[in-house]
Amino acid sequence: MRTLWLALAAWLVLSLTGCGYNTLQSNDEQIKASWSEVVNQYQRRADLVPNLVNTVKGFAAQEKEVLLGVTNARARVGSIQATPELVNSPEAFAKFQSAQGELSGALSRLLVVSENYPELKSDANFRDLQAQLEGTENRITVARNRYIKAVEEYNVTVRSFPSNMTAMAFGYKTKPNFTVENEKAISSAPKVDFGTAPAQPQGATP
Repeated sequence: MRTLWLALAAWLVLSLTGCGYNTLQSNDEQIKASWSEVVNQYQRRADLVPNLVNTVKGFAAQEKEVLLGVTNARARVGSIQATPELVNSPEAFAKFQSAQGELSGALSRLLVVSENYPELKSDANFRDLQAQLEGTENRITVARNRYIKAVEEYNVTVRSFPSNMTAMAFGYKTKPNFTVENEKAISSAPKVDFGTAPAQPQGATP
């Protein structure tokens, strides 16, 4: 009887391996790890926002609309709980991506506006924050690309035969991914060229 159970267990292991169960498990764990890194890098960016806004406000308090836009965008990002379960919901994932894209756009507009304030551009704290932001945006791009690849591999396994039968039996479904629309624009680091001659604020004399 013991030999029979051992043989049955061995057959079951081989069956699960051959039908893609182990691959599904491996792909799913890779998605979790990749998602965690995406969230960490987005959080790193969000943590930079208060200091960046306060620094700009010290030199360009009149740019209320732009400053408010960044603050509100960060608040919307913070209102979304980026749990591991979020990656299983297309609606929740789309909401997360939209909020992050909105913050990316708001930060870009803030840095463009800073071009009009030479004293701000030369401030050491601002330059440091801007460098940290660019570095973080680059890390976000890397983390997003890894996540995109992990989800693509997982989704192929879920859809392919015979692993699709295993996925159906164990409740594995395809996961939403970052969309390709505006991917380059969203994930590109905001650019501010400190090497050019500073622009003059409106109404200022050269």
